[in-house]
Amino acid sequence: MTTPRPAATESRSSASGGVAAVDRALQILTAVESASESPSLSELSRVTGFYKSTILRLIVSLERAALIVQRPDLRYELGPLAFRLGRAYDASHQLEEHVLATLHRLVERDTQSASFHMRYNDRQRLCLFRVNSHHSILDNVKTGDLLPLSHGAPAKVIQHFHPLSGQALDSETPLLFRSTGERDPSCAAVAAPVFAAHGLFVGALSLSGPRACFDDDAVAWMSDVLVEEARQLTTALGGDWPAAD
Repeated sequence: MTTPRPAATESRSSASGGVAAVDRALQILTAVESASESPSLSELSRVTGFYKSTILRLIVSLERAALIVQRPDLRYELGPLAFRLGRAYDASHQLEEHVLATLHRLVERDTQSASFHMRYNDRQRLCLFRVNSHHSILDNVKTGDLLPLSHGAPAKVIQHFHPLSGQALDSETPLLFRSTGERDPSCAAVAAPVFAAHGLFVGALSLSGPRACFDDDAVAWMSDVLVEEARQLTTALGGDWPAAD
């Protein structure tokens, strides 16, 4: 049996200037959120690398805040506050209504499958919304899927525009990104950023599908459509599309 070793995680948290206990509590919360089934204490220990005693101590605060609840079978799941936060996030950003309308509009214009991606953590992005194309689908991405932040056109958008990216943005920063066979050798994609009020980057709007459907002519046409819709979505969310010099 492997003994969890939390010390390295704790030292990194402290060195980064955060509060180590809060960072560890959020890791536990993330582990519960991302588990395919409600995890047990042993499973949380294995996933996080924390001692069971550490998890039990921190879960007291998470339970008190209604972020996590323990079921009668002693497994853990998200609590009611997590649901309320999700609903509040959707309401404040008006995302679902406007993004889904945009994705449906893109697909009705005979594009490839349309998706909206957000940064999930420093390694992954979340497909928050997805509408499949009327054409052949090879990428099989679904709403709620976690995908690598290192590959794909939406990942490139997030890497450039997310506030945590550290990228310097100027008038020469591209507003359209393309990928071919990066995440899946048989697929390709184009993506553009979406902004809200005060220049806040919200996420990446993308079109993806079979690689054969992304020749230069198709990419040029879909790129024009995608940028047009990204600009309209930005306006709907109260943002301003970056002006070209």
